[in-house]
Amino acid sequence: METELSQLLEGKYEISNNGSNQTTNWEKIKSDIERIKPLLNFDINPREKFNLDTTKIAFHKDRVDAWFRGEKIAPITIDMALTQKCQYACTYCYAGLQFNPDSPATWEVYSNFLDDCVEIGHKTGEGVKAISLVSDGESTLNPHFYDFVKKGKQNGFDMASGTNGQALKREKLEELLSELTYLRFNISAGEPEAYAKIMGTNEKNFHKVIDTMKECVKIKKENNFDVTIGAQMVLLPECADQIIPLALLGRNIGIDYTIIKHCSDDENGRLGVDYNWYKTPEALGLLKIAEALSTKDYSTQAKWSKIRTGRDRRYSKCFGPPILLQTSGTCLVAPCGMFFHTDYKNFHIGNFSQQRFKDIWASDRYWEVMGYLGSDKFDPRHRCGTLCLQDKVNEVLFDLREKNIPLQDVSGKKTPMHVNFV
Repeated sequence: METELSQLLEGKYEISNNGSNQTTNWEKIKSDIERIKPLLNFDINPREKFNLDTTKIAFHKDRVDAWFRGEKIAPITIDMALTQKCQYACTYCYAGLQFNPDSPATWEVYSNFLDDCVEIGHKTGEGVKAISLVSDGESTLNPHFYDFVKKGKQNGFDMASGTNGQALKREKLEELLSELTYLRFNISAGEPEAYAKIMGTNEKNFHKVIDTMKECVKIKKENNFDVTIGAQMVLLPECADQIIPLALLGRNIGIDYTIIKHCSDDENGRLGVDYNWYKTPEALGLLKIAEALSTKDYSTQAKWSKIRTGRDRRYSKCFGPPILLQTSGTCLVAPCGMFFHTDYKNFHIGNFSQQRFKDIWASDRYWEVMGYLGSDKFDPRHRCGTLCLQDKVNEVLFDLREKNIPLQDVSGKKTPMHVNFV
């Protein structure tokens, strides 16, 4: 691994931008690497505590077996938002391409939804297991956010939230952290000026969010809460000079991890992501150096599987949504976030602000849409955007259904952290 360091610093890579208009500030990157050289440890395993670059579907064999038999299963995980609204304007935002109107709902709607998630399933006790508040909006802007997390936990779900952190209330943090499985801050830069530019906000909010992250770490330690606190960077080639500053910032704050992931683009490439850049030796070397900032208590991880995949899916059918469903902050129920736009009305199933979610789930429409995605009539390689949420689940289910490759045998293996977030 240390060869990556020497090659970058000694200029042995032919650093280029592959003909792209997106430029990477390699001089700053090399200067940052020189500065953090004494901290690097290439012998450490950043995935020793938890692996953020995989699917845990093999630990849910009973649910997968029921799906394989054709039974109407509840999703193991639902990824959703409580609003489509966001106070930021991130340069890489997929939801920003969809322009769906904000559609707030009443507490009764959200409360019923959570109760329905318990009731659905192929048999009693086999309902939804986890809910992540991520999807297409900043859920902390919804006045029902804290009550939703609380009731979800009371209903027996693992609850999680991804947030820019700007609207989190200090007086609510202790209660929130006691109920969440993980809290992930979406923060794609480690320096104020770059943060403001990349995330479409201001430098003042950078400092506010960092203070909130520090407070969360303090509360977790004081109360010995079993919650994972992390940061996520959506990596664009032109923002690569923020990888080292953010990885180092997360280490200094004391959060559990910093994950560096690809940027998902739509099927028309409207965000203009250069996927070839991710695979260049200098980009891969930089990410390995960032991982070497990990310690026994802190992990920097690159999502290698998706970073190396780019636009190239290896499955020709989509089986993932019944296992890992997404709903919009507009309360729209659709198979995945890439189909939230009105251009994809043929895949829209219902809206749980207008109809009970349990009835939507039980409807012929729900299972017709799911069946169509898994049929020969639909090919995600040509009809979907890149690197969807269900990508890794799809790989496993496609191998199982189409190639008779069984699930990995995990009997006797330690249950991973966040197992219900597949």
